[in-house]
Amino acid sequence: MGRPLSAVPERIVFPTMSDAPPFLASLLDAVGPSGFEVGAARLWRKEAETFAAYVKTDVNGNTLATVNPDGRPRVMLAGHIDEIGLQVTHIDDDGFLFIDRIGGWDPQVLVGQRVKILGSRGDVRGVVGKKAIHLLKPLERKKASEIAKLWVDVGVKDKEEATELGLRVGDAMVIDAAMVSLAGDRIASRAIDNRIGAYVVLEALRLLSDASPIASAVAVATVQEEIGGYSGGGARSSAFGLEPDVALVVDVTFSTDVPDIEKKELGEHRLGGGPVLSRGSAAHPVVFERLVEVAEAEGIPHTIQAAARSTSTDADSIHLTRSGVPTGLVSVPNRYMHSPNEMVSLSDLDSTARLLAAFVVSLDGETDFTPR
Repeated sequence: MGRPLSAVPERIVFPTMSDAPPFLASLLDAVGPSGFEVGAARLWRKEAETFAAYVKTDVNGNTLATVNPDGRPRVMLAGHIDEIGLQVTHIDDDGFLFIDRIGGWDPQVLVGQRVKILGSRGDVRGVVGKKAIHLLKPLERKKASEIAKLWVDVGVKDKEEATELGLRVGDAMVIDAAMVSLAGDRIASRAIDNRIGAYVVLEALRLLSDASPIASAVAVATVQEEIGGYSGGGARSSAFGLEPDVALVVDVTFSTDVPDIEKKELGEHRLGGGPVLSRGSAAHPVVFERLVEVAEAEGIPHTIQAAARSTSTDADSIHLTRSGVPTGLVSVPNRYMHSPNEMVSLSDLDSTARLLAAFVVSLDGETDFTPR
């Protein structure tokens, strides 16, 4: 089974965060919708270069940072760096921008929002427009907004002015909202899903850089998870190239400590309750049991989530890559998913990074993940 848990070095100190670290705030505020992750990936890569032994970006835009490159087994720590966004599909003669979704949006939360557009001459700000409620007929007021009935107004008088700003069809955009700190240790951001996954795997790697693990650990900021679907996104291509012996995926899951959530369907997971360990589907049984064992040994609070079918995360792509990769899914409880104000607890980010680091330290060259 590998190294006993007592082999985790005592000198590994896992500090508890009291406020959002500057790097986390910068990463969450970076613009990086699926297919347009370059800016966020550049920040992640720059931070990784301060402590990792080896950092590279592949042709698909995945960024990989390694600690102990010659060690075995090779552990992939994956968190996707993209976020949901919007894309320009048409600019009419009056300069209004029509849009489509990048990822899974509820159009209701888009109405009236400010956006930041990645124009060829720099960022351009605009607002999401819709017919005023005063002008809607009674039956129209009862209907949900449709993405095809929304547009973005950047304040220009015509299409020529929009072009002069550097705007064109295909430009991506995100909600123009910075991360905010809330009561206690909670933060809200439009990019929690899943910029925090990329953050956590890099923080785990930072801990491992001082831990002298026998295993090799590779943190991967994967791309295009939100639109990956059947293609597998960047997770599939990066896992194929890396050929890991085991993988841990970090994503978000629904925090069920809010009104009107059915815990019988989703389980009981709360902000501050620690990481959520997936069981079933893409979650390898041996990896799951080791995660539980490590969490208990380290005193890390955690909950378990059933995954009877797919997990809708990078784990679905990674675990079937090549001849198969033993994969674990570790999720952070998240309120208000796919909205401009997703919310998490900083203590959960800390606990998840600690769990990943301790898992890697528990491994050695004899570790076997074959179910028996």
